[in-house]
Amino acid sequence: MPKSDAVRLRHMLDAAREARGFVQDRTRADLDRDRLLNLALVRLLEIIGEAARQVSPETHKRHPEVRWLDIADMRNRLAHGYADINLDIVWDVLSQEVPPLISQLERILAGGKRD
Repeated sequence: MPKSDAVRLRHMLDAAREARGFVQDRTRADLDRDRLLNLALVRLLEIIGEAARQVSPETHKRHPEVRWLDIADMRNRLAHGYADINLDIVWDVLSQEVPPLISQLERILAGGKRD
């Protein structure tokens, strides 16, 4: 794997872990009440998506278990549709999609086999 891919994957993993830490012991309603939490989580998802977009096509092909296109598309929707962000979707992504992504990234960075 190219060194630049490893850096991008590490950025993805760090942002995903940080986002999960921010939602720990929080509820969906906290996104509506806590503007700083809202902004931080959206920004971390943007970072994950931008880093995913910059990972090489070769690494994308080698690891099809990662939903690269969906991750990058989410980033685009958040960055360009900032006025219409659906916080239910943000919460669902953080609750349901990010935990498996963390596991996938950890395996890739450790040189492990995919699912």
